[in-house]
Amino acid sequence: MRRALELAVLARDRDDVPVGALVLDESGAVLSEGLNTREAESDPTGHAEIVAIRRAAAARGSWNLEGCTLVVTLEPCVMCAGALLQARISQLVYGAWDDKAGAVGSVYDVVRDRRLPHRVEVATGVLADESAALLEDFFRRRR
Repeated sequence: MRRALELAVLARDRDDVPVGALVLDESGAVLSEGLNTREAESDPTGHAEIVAIRRAAAARGSWNLEGCTLVVTLEPCVMCAGALLQARISQLVYGAWDDKAGAVGSVYDVVRDRRLPHRVEVATGVLADESAALLEDFFRRRR
């Protein structure tokens, strides 16, 4: 999570929402990294999770990331939660809750919906205070 926070700071320094993400392989080695690029690339799908998942799939040569873990500083939104399912990510670790748009427990719980064919094991609150402070400071400065 510390590396994800470093990536979030890079996003912030590029005037993007400070979110960072990593995909780890089954042994815990970093397979890919991502940070928010929505502003920099004018891309509505440029969320840190999507960037990291795309890079991990490219590194593996397969869309199927079963056995992998996504580590991200902020609870994924609906789009990113859907991408976790589509990529067959096995585990998710995230920092801060997103009580406005979160899709992994706060507003929705997409990745553990029993109606869907794949579910993700979830761990929450890892370095949550640091992740939340980075986001709060970013939005306070923008207002």
